[in-house]
Amino acid sequence: MDKQRAKDIIACRCAQELKDGYVVNLGIGIPTQCARFFPEGIDIVLHAELGLVGQGPAPTPEQADRMHLVDASGNAATMIPGAVIVDSATNFGLIRGGHVDACVLGALEADAEGSFGNWLIPGKKMTGMGGAMDLVNGAKTVILAMIHTQGGKSKIVEKCTLPLTGCRVVDMIVTELAVMVVTPEGLVLTEYNPELGDRDTAVRIICENTDAKLQISGALKPMKLPPVE
Repeated sequence: MDKQRAKDIIACRCAQELKDGYVVNLGIGIPTQCARFFPEGIDIVLHAELGLVGQGPAPTPEQADRMHLVDASGNAATMIPGAVIVDSATNFGLIRGGHVDACVLGALEADAEGSFGNWLIPGKKMTGMGGAMDLVNGAKTVILAMIHTQGGKSKIVEKCTLPLTGCRVVDMIVTELAVMVVTPEGLVLTEYNPELGDRDTAVRIICENTDAKLQISGALKPMKLPPVE
């Protein structure tokens, strides 16, 4: 699958989980693309842990040259009417106080217990986990937006081996292949990418590419995909 197509599928499906009136934090990478796919007619307040509450749509190239705001990925950002810029203490007070309805974060690895790591690969230099540690404990819903495999190896495992960002905090995992919900009994496959083929073919491909054991939902359905650009 084309890499950009995979990212679009993930971002689009994550966006479908975000409801009218939500305060949402979008993490670095694929999550920041969710804003392109927000359903029409709903009002979502984007919260950036950099201190911006009320992030607007991505600017045009001409606007970007004049912008001094950035999103979580470091890309130029805009503000909607009524947006505010707050200090770090106030900003993290919003997160720790439970005022963020949902956060969408990338992940290097996730497991069947709902734990995940997204900040450190042993032996590689990293700047730190940033605000993710606070977000996964303060947000009401935690959604992972991640590519299913890396170098042919599953990134969804039975038990994480990378340093954890959060322990048993994930509610849903969305990849380009599938949607999985974390339950006390493990991961439940609830949706599959119809581009993989029919239901049985898709389930087989997903299971072959997932190290963690998957339970198949009795209500398993195809994902709603974005149009091919």
